[in-house]
Amino acid sequence: MIAATQLRVGMSILYNGEPYRVTSVQHITPGNWRGMVQTKLKNLKTGSAIGNRFRSEDKLEKAHLEQHEMEYLYSSGTDYYFMNTENYEQVLLTTEELGDNVYYLIPNVRFMVDFYEGKPVGIEPPQVVELKVVDTAPNLKSATVTNTLKPATMETGLVVNVPAFIDIGEKIRVDTTEGTYLERAK
Repeated sequence: MIAATQLRVGMSILYNGEPYRVTSVQHITPGNWRGMVQTKLKNLKTGSAIGNRFRSEDKLEKAHLEQHEMEYLYSSGTDYYFMNTENYEQVLLTTEELGDNVYYLIPNVRFMVDFYEGKPVGIEPPQVVELKVVDTAPNLKSATVTNTLKPATMETGLVVNVPAFIDIGEKIRVDTTEGTYLERAK
């Protein structure tokens, strides 16, 4: 069981006995009322989409899907191709099916691909990925002692707040559950 506040785009859940993929998540805290999570869900069986609001205390069951380890190969427009490492069979997933996980796709990295009734429906990225910084503000001389953060764009388009001493061309480790900087890659 996962808390509604831990829902992320791309997750698969069971809702009313049906498997759904989370396509949009918005946390709402209306003044002195209790917080809630506004979501858009896509039914994995029918493809239909619904909107739903969960209370922050609600617990949801994660959908148990068949998983296969596959290697990410390449993208073509909004299509992303993966190859089964055992039988070399290739499958295609779209940007809509991948959600925010598209920011963690690096060629030749292995992912767990979720299948529902034999059809690929999404991926589960590794806990940590190494990404290269392609754009950020210039390095600051005194940045080793300060605790300030600056935005940095990764090679996949993901924008992460990094310490001020990180420079263009460096590789960093990113937590895929939160999309946050962990440390410099060695």
